[in-house]
Amino acid sequence: MAVKRDYYEVLEVSKTASYEEIKKAYRKKAIQYHPDKNPGDKTAEEKFKEAAEAYEILGNEDKRRRYDQFGHAGVSGQAGGFSDGMTMDDIFSQFGDIFGGHFGFGGFSNGRNSQQRVNRGADLRVKVKLTLKEIVTGVEKKIKVKKYVTCTHCHGTGAEDSKSYSTCSSCKGTGYVTRTMSTILGQMQTTTVCSSCGGEGKIITKKCPHCNGEGIVRDDDVITLNIPAGVAEGMQLSIGGKGNAARRGGINGDLLVVIEEEQHPELIRDQNDVIYNLLLSFPMAALGGTVEIPTLEGKAKIKIEQGTQPGKVLRLRNKGLPSLNSYGTGDLLINIAVYVPESLTKEQKESLEHLESSTNFQPTQSVKEKVFSRFRNTFE
Repeated sequence: MAVKRDYYEVLEVSKTASYEEIKKAYRKKAIQYHPDKNPGDKTAEEKFKEAAEAYEILGNEDKRRRYDQFGHAGVSGQAGGFSDGMTMDDIFSQFGDIFGGHFGFGGFSNGRNSQQRVNRGADLRVKVKLTLKEIVTGVEKKIKVKKYVTCTHCHGTGAEDSKSYSTCSSCKGTGYVTRTMSTILGQMQTTTVCSSCGGEGKIITKKCPHCNGEGIVRDDDVITLNIPAGVAEGMQLSIGGKGNAARRGGINGDLLVVIEEEQHPELIRDQNDVIYNLLLSFPMAALGGTVEIPTLEGKAKIKIEQGTQPGKVLRLRNKGLPSLNSYGTGDLLINIAVYVPESLTKEQKESLEHLESSTNFQPTQSVKEKVFSRFRNTFE
């Protein structure tokens, strides 16, 4: 699979470009690589599709924000369905309006002036809760959603049967009406959606009784989600074509999946690192030993060195969370704290008083400087 180019690079705009600048850049690229201008040129056709995919992301505020934050992974394989299955007709049907006419522009039409307008279904937003363990490996989730689906009785046409609609007399089945106007600059043509048929090119004479002519009905749908490893709280994934069905056989909307992260009972996430606060008893900190700690993969035993000080941080490499872009894995950071008993028995007091009188239990100047330096680094 080819590596995708940066969308800003594709359109040759800066990352601070306004929507109008992005729209203008896309129009320039689309005209340059338009199929009518480059007949039979597969390279130009791919660049035409590439520009359309870039505009699909950068021309949408939500998708652009996800792309800026997470790169291609934030809109992975879901740029409106462009990457593999998007056809030239799909591009013209979705973006033809920015060229001032329907599907054709600047003298180029690619034979699409007889094609009807294509409806698009609304996007659907759902929230999915994930545990840290699921985020480590990625997970497949099945969810049930209530949405608009294609009517099975009329197969999305909205008509009772194949004889229940007729060609629109106003637009002759094209879905558009072209008007010629005389101006000081000469004859000018404008193309608008036909008001009689709403751009569909046909009039339903007998509506489907199940969907009342809409071609869609509300129903439950079970959708399988493949959540990649390394996602984070608040991240939004987009799955092309899994949103609401469109009226009368149009293009389905997208399913927007918002990630919610369940709090782990013992571990704290810090980007790709994971933090565990380990509370040691004074004897364990002084004498050293082995303790068991939780990790994202289960339990693990670690060695505590003799004389371990409060505030020390132990690091287990690559035991954190993977990067969404597969650029490495975070660490498990173990923050050491020492528990000081709030009440003591008479025997315990006597033992500690004996230790207190021993010079070995009095901190040296170098130890003091080391501890205070650690505190200063913590608050800086």
